[in-house]
Amino acid sequence: MTTVTAPFAGRTVFRIGYGAMQLERLHGDRSTALAIVRRAVELGIDHIDTAQFYGDGFVNGLLREALRPDDGVLVATKVGADPNPGGPIPMRPAQRPQELRASVEANLVSLGLEQIPLVNLRRMDAAPRIPLDADQVVDLDDQLAEMTALRDEGKIGAIGLSSVRLDGLRQAIGAGIACVQNAYSLAARDDEDLLRFCLAENIAWVPYFPLGSAFPGLPKVTDEPAVIAAAQRLGSTPAQVGLAWLLHHAPNVHLIPGTANADHLQANVDAGALSLDEATLAALDAVPSRPAGTPTS
Repeated sequence: MTTVTAPFAGRTVFRIGYGAMQLERLHGDRSTALAIVRRAVELGIDHIDTAQFYGDGFVNGLLREALRPDDGVLVATKVGADPNPGGPIPMRPAQRPQELRASVEANLVSLGLEQIPLVNLRRMDAAPRIPLDADQVVDLDDQLAEMTALRDEGKIGAIGLSSVRLDGLRQAIGAGIACVQNAYSLAARDDEDLLRFCLAENIAWVPYFPLGSAFPGLPKVTDEPAVIAAAQRLGSTPAQVGLAWLLHHAPNVHLIPGTANADHLQANVDAGALSLDEATLAALDAVPSRPAGTPTS
């Protein structure tokens, strides 16, 4: 059995949080979207991950309406990209220090907060990357100086990094990094050294795409034969096995699986109670890791 709670950005939270990105799919059904956020709180989720570019502020507005001060939810957002409505992807790079500040201010307004508990700086160093124009190639130290200033001003509580490499984290460590958000799953473990460095430095590891991704070229955990076999033995779903493996893999892992479905939300939370014995863990550990961008077949 894994530990249910763990330190995160100066607090102790349930290790299964909620990634709010998929709420954008409920743009035409606001009442259902609000009900899912409330259900997450009822299930004990006290860490919700969002961004201003999720639906161009739509998701942040849902959280502002649904969450109450006494819920005790740690809201984490990210900067380094801005909304890009109508574009081929829903965000565009916004890496310059003045853009980071503007994004923090926009998140404060849309979330209705005086301070954002955690803000992740979304770099473009690690896959999946977004092409950068020359003016968007910004030194990490310059970005961290702005983020630190925002923390000193009380506008953010803690600083995280997203899509960063190990050398970047080493460079940033003096700024006091609370967490790292990178693409990572059972089937794509390129960042194992980075995860282990975070563990040694008491930095939370928050993988996005924790089950792989439906994007072309990213392996899907739920397609792995070892995962399917484990789910059949345990009477669970392959998705639950993939999430449970992450929780067993390292004690600093915090999950933010996203969904716009209340039943899936319940299943994700239930994955925290799934116990994986040594034989099952060994079989899952033996699944080959494929770099992001490697075809699954």
